[in-house]
Amino acid sequence: MINCVITDDEPLAREGIANYVKEVDFLTLTGICENPVELANLLKQRPADLLFLDIQMPKLSGIDFLKMIPHPPMVVITTAFPEYALEGFQLNVLDYLLKPITFDRFFKSATKARDYHQLVNPVVKTDTPLTEAAPDHFFIKCGTRYEKIQVEDILFVEGMQNYVSIYTRKGKYMTLLYLKNLEEQLSPQAFIRVHKSYIVAINKIDSIQGNEICIQSHQIPISRNYREAVIQQVVMNRLWDKVSRPPLS
Repeated sequence: MINCVITDDEPLAREGIANYVKEVDFLTLTGICENPVELANLLKQRPADLLFLDIQMPKLSGIDFLKMIPHPPMVVITTAFPEYALEGFQLNVLDYLLKPITFDRFFKSATKARDYHQLVNPVVKTDTPLTEAAPDHFFIKCGTRYEKIQVEDILFVEGMQNYVSIYTRKGKYMTLLYLKNLEEQLSPQAFIRVHKSYIVAINKIDSIQGNEICIQSHQIPISRNYREAVIQQVVMNRLWDKVSRPPLS
């Protein structure tokens, strides 16, 4: 279930979206607010997975609210003004619904939220066999596209606040995702955290010099807190430093 909150200064708009939420079996309405100030107070008490957020409201707009909070949940903008679309997507909103909102369009947006929520919060199956192979690919949302990422193609991942950049053999992909969430889905035998902001693919490391890892043309820093674990797992377990000689007869 996805816990959602509606924020809009228009009573009819709040009522209309609330009725739509009730029709979607994977959405749960946990709050209705008239303005962003109420929303901010509500989120301190009860975190939400998804916000349906109007833009033009008295005192504080929805856009200004998003700029103020460091780690917003998924956000779907609901507004009668299309000119804010670009700025909204620059703030990594999930979708942009223009009023009057039809149920068909609302349901598409809700489905998009469900798919993204499942991506970053996968269900752990306790009955999964221990021998089951790790997934060889996953999908991320880049702008308006869903990009397929082959795990074997990943060189390293860089985390920046509430989004990550995934560097692969094919190029760089940026998505709204926490580094910790992605780390939990990557095999610890194949990937290692080397810095609070970096995870690298062990088999893609070309060399380690000082406090830097070299992968192709990239230099990735190793922080002091991770250096010992990196040297042990990446180097010492695979270090050939002696030439084997036959015993003397």
